Formats: sequence, structure tokens, C-alpha cells
Amino acid sequence: MRDVAIIGVSQTKFGELWDSSFRQLIAEAGLNAIEDSGVGGNDLDAMFVGNMTAGLFIQQEHIAALIADHTGLNPISSTRVEAACASGGLALRQGVMAVASGYHDIVISAGVEKMTDVVDATPAIATASDQEWEAQQGVTFPSLYAMIARRHMYEYGTTREQLAEFSVINHKNASKNPRAQYPFEISVDKVLNSTVVADPLTLLDCSPVTDGAAAIVLCPAEMAKQYTDTPIYVKASTQASDTITLHDRKDITTIGSTKVAAKKAYEMAGVTTKDIDAVEVHDCFSINGILAIEDLGFVEKGKGGQAVEEGITHIDGEIPVNPSGGLKARGHPLGATGIAQAAEIVWQLRGEADKRQIDGAEIGMTHNIGGTGGTAAVHILSR
Repeated sequence: MRDVAIIGVSQTKFGELWDSSFRQLIAEAGLNAIEDSGVGGNDLDAMFVGNMTAGLFIQQEHIAALIADHTGLNPISSTRVEAACASGGLALRQGVMAVASGYHDIVISAGVEKMTDVVDATPAIATASDQEWEAQQGVTFPSLYAMIARRHMYEYGTTREQLAEFSVINHKNASKNPRAQYPFEISVDKVLNSTVVADPLTLLDCSPVTDGAAAIVLCPAEMAKQYTDTPIYVKASTQASDTITLHDRKDITTIGSTKVAAKKAYEMAGVTTKDIDAVEVHDCFSINGILAIEDLGFVEKGKGGQAVEEGITHIDGEIPVNPSGGLKARGHPLGATGIAQAAEIVWQLRGEADKRQIDGAEIGMTHNIGGTGGTAAVHILSR
């Protein structure tokens, strides 16, 4: 197996992008990543695109061919990757494996979602849950995560204020990110007093409906310096699964797939949690951000809320979490999120994150999950 390097990254602005189409978003992200990498379009061997549900959001399937066509990359091998909200993370993993195996040399992994072209995104998003046992019974993702939050509060004493603080920190980070959907700060009181979505979660505990795209160019590590002076190396790329339904789990306050993928990633990279300088976690709801820092091993189980309250997850804290603003404030275009997380870590490791830069960042991690954790992808990157 060959070592793999990232030589180019890009991300569009995230938000309600009424003036940009699906095609325009992925073309912008892909072409900017190619330009950032220093390769030519003719150098690309393959493309892997993460997308959850273009068929429901924009009534378009066969998007891998559409993207290759619209970006002028025909006859490149183009493959769509779907794993709910983890589609981007798995598209990155597919690209890494393609290069590592020697099957391809230069690959682009991307992700895209256009979510605002429907009146109500909820039914489309709900397809990431179990239709028969969850969605068709009226369960939504806010209610699933609300159940997790209630149980975590009961088991470990996590407070409503600690959940809110996770959102507050994300917004503080996003205020320094020009690509973020919500680049402004909020307060704990504002979170607590926002509209209740599924008790105890309010509107400001929830990630938004988002349009956007992101892309990453990969190549063998030995070739990277031909294209860039600042290659970032993929030290680990792992994936794991869990039950798709909550009711089949022994403990709904633990995302088993996260724990397994993280353990494999630390072993593959030869590092521990103490070596990680920045981590982008999948905080689709504030409670999931708290679960993530526990299940990734940064804090003891049940201590996530306390860790957030103590401020150790701030950019200048012991465990800098979501310097981009996370899913909550950077935005969450489902298929693009895993790629955007990796792009943020690349900028951090290159020292290109401007006002949200983490001093001396050398090793970073991304954590991307689908649904309530039926799928998890973890990547560790280094300078």
C-alpha cells in the first residue's frame, strides 16, 4: 500500500444559495480544488462524489456522470458514494483507498448537496433512518437525538446549559470563517430560548438545511512535492457500522461505530488522542458533539458536557473542536460535510486558517457519521 497525500482542497460558501445550482456548486468546488493542487484536469484518473439524496432534493439521479460532464472532465471514471450524512467521508475514503492501492494516481474526492430547492427537507433527511421502524412511525432526526440527549442527561447529569454551550462555541468559531453559513456569535440564553424542536433540543441546538460543495485532490505521497510545497498526509482512513435504529442498541448514549472507527484510526496512524491538535466532529445536534468527544476518546464517557463547560474545546483549549464552526454553524450540506471537515483540517495544518488558526497544529482528525451513527468515517491527517 502506498502512502497518500492531499495536494488540493476547496469549499464553496455554505448556506441558502438560491442563485447557485447543484451543478454550479460542485463545479466551483471541484475546479478550485484542482487549481489549488497544481494538477491539470487531464491528470485526474478518477472522481468519487459524496451525495446523500439528489433524487429527492433536486429530482436528479446519475449525478456522477452529470458532474463529470458538467465539469468538463469526461471521460474520467466518476462514482457516486452514498452513506447518508457520512457520504462525504466515505467519498474521501474511497479516494484514499484508490490511490493507496495503486489503482489510480491522482484522484478527486468531493461532496455536494443542494437542500433548499424543496419546501420541506425533513422527509428527504429522514431516509437516513430506518423507514419501517422509525421514519414511518413519525420519528425525525431531531426527536431521535432528543431521546439520546435525555438519556445522556439522565445517565451522566449533563445539563441543558452544557448542550447550549457546544453551539455557542461553534458559532464563535464560525464568526471567523468566511465560508460558514452562520458566521456570527450567539449566547447560551439565546440557545435556551430559541424555538423548541424536540425537547430538550431547540432550534439553535440543530444543524441547518444547507447548500454547498467541497473537494479534495489526492495523490501518492512520493509524488506530492511535484505539485505543492505543503502536502498533507493521510495517516489513517477508517470506517465502521452500527445498527441503523436506536432501539436495537444496548446504549443509545454511545455511538459504537465512532468508537470502532476511532480505535482503528489511532492504531493505523500510530497516535493517541494526546497527539491530535484539532478535530472536526459531526455535531448535527449539540448532543452529538458531546457524544463525539467522548466516543473518540478525548474525554471520559459522561464527561463531555463538563468538558465543554470548562472550555477545553475552544480553539485555544486543550482539545480544539470544530474550528470551522462545525455542522451547527459552518453548515451541513449532507453529502459535502465529510469533505468540508477534511478541508478545514488541511487549512489548519497548512497554517492557512486565518483568524481561526490553531497555533502549531501538526495532526488533525475528522469524524463524519451517517444517520444516528449507522455509519462512521474517521480520518487522521498530518503535516
